[in-house]
Amino acid sequence: MAAAAECDVVMAATEPELLDDEEAKREAETFKEQGNAYYAKKDYNEAYNYYTKAIDMCPKNASYYGNRAATLMMLGRFREALGDAQQSVRLDDSFVRGHLREGKCHLSLGNAMAACRSFQRALELDHKNAQAQQEFKNANAVMEYEKIAETDFEKRDFRKVVFCMDRALEFAPACHRFKILKAECLAMLGRYPEAQSVASDILRMDSTNADALYVRGLCLYYEDCIEKAVQFFVQALRMAPDHEKACIACRNAKALKAKKEDGNKAFKEGNYKLAYELYTEALGIDPNNIKTNAKLYCNRGTVNSKLRKLDDAIEDCTNAVKLDDTYIKAYLRRAQCYMDTEQYEEAVRDYEKVYQTEKTKEHKQLLKNAQLELKKSKRKDYYKILGVDKNASEDEIKKAYRKRALMHHPDRHSGASAEVQKEEEKKFKEVGEAFTILSDPKKKTRYDSGQDLDEEGMNMGDFDPNNIFKAFFGGPGGFSFEGRWACCCWEFPDHRPTHSLPLRQLFGSQRGHERGRLNSHLAWHLSTRLLLRMKTGRHPLPWDL
Repeated sequence: MAAAAECDVVMAATEPELLDDEEAKREAETFKEQGNAYYAKKDYNEAYNYYTKAIDMCPKNASYYGNRAATLMMLGRFREALGDAQQSVRLDDSFVRGHLREGKCHLSLGNAMAACRSFQRALELDHKNAQAQQEFKNANAVMEYEKIAETDFEKRDFRKVVFCMDRALEFAPACHRFKILKAECLAMLGRYPEAQSVASDILRMDSTNADALYVRGLCLYYEDCIEKAVQFFVQALRMAPDHEKACIACRNAKALKAKKEDGNKAFKEGNYKLAYELYTEALGIDPNNIKTNAKLYCNRGTVNSKLRKLDDAIEDCTNAVKLDDTYIKAYLRRAQCYMDTEQYEEAVRDYEKVYQTEKTKEHKQLLKNAQLELKKSKRKDYYKILGVDKNASEDEIKKAYRKRALMHHPDRHSGASAEVQKEEEKKFKEVGEAFTILSDPKKKTRYDSGQDLDEEGMNMGDFDPNNIFKAFFGGPGGFSFEGRWACCCWEFPDHRPTHSLPLRQLFGSQRGHERGRLNSHLAWHLSTRLLLRMKTGRHPLPWDL
């Protein structure tokens, strides 16, 4: 009896345990149903809580893990969801939804190959499953985008890489690797705010992500915030000492900063040759750093302008604005070089660009000055016609007129072709115009200031250049031309008072005489008297005979 009582006791003790097992299953099912209700209402947090209670009550049920995996996926917690999905198929390898959810988690996290294996297993269990078929295609598409992006990155076709990563992220929204690659390419394309946004999103979820820290530093580096960039590169290397890209970027940033500062120091000290060399070396460090290189080109352009290598300065400034078309300082520097080389149309174009961007009084005045010089450049350049500098004195202007007037006088070219005669007559008239303006202080002032000379009765189309010539060369001992029978007169006070011969007799007419042939009688006098005077400088000939 004692033994029987002990056995009963044993049996009495085990029966409640069996009842508790059944009760646990029923309670777990209740939690599951409640979880399903919240899931249907899209209250995924509550659904998660109830699915967790169901798992706690019955941890061997594959469907509970599968449901919680689905809820975590909706919450974007794909890594946790992957764990639940994998547990569900471990508990029941024939659980098709479990394999689908595992594959979906792998794909969302960017592991397309593992996703393919999961979808293949689901198709083995149910070869007609439409979702498995579609997801398998999606996984293969992601692998293809990865392959194309890898090739295009090596080709530095960053736009195409961004396109491929955008397509891949449609199926793999939680893949940090795809996001980092996209962000890096955005930085390479100069789309820094977008790149920083992507990197910051990752760092909010994982503050120790070395790749995201590297991208943040890269954006700052390319925005010419080199000191801050170095800080991010150093932090990335702390998280991942073998991060090759962060190591190279950090080294380049430090070298670029040092070269640029050395170049600036040499420039301030007036050592322009050394500054040029340092800026050139800095430009060779990293061709991808667009903003810093734009500044380096502009700095080197400034050096070239100091060295009076204006064409080289223009080229450097052009390279600067090609890299950064918003770089006002480069436009201003190039415009000044254009002004110095009298390329006024180009200068006006650059100053207009500057004034459109920054409407300041200073920029307005620079534009106005360039427009004035452009207007002046389109008129006849009287200084150039006379062959004198803009700061020439009155005596220099007279001397230049004497030389040019005699050089281009029509009678000197009477034996030339009709075409040459016409051209020389035109030049003779222009020389007269130039002398008329530049020898008159009032007219010269108006001309230099860019005012129209036709105003106030200063019309240059009606004057006679011969009158100016006669007024300039007329009088005793002078030199004058009178139509076809112009005369050349030299006075010899110590001998004969005057020698006067028609120019046609002196040089030969167009008909019957060779041009340049001298009358024999005059030649005798020139050889004995006039040439002696020429040597002393007292009676120079008006041109070389």
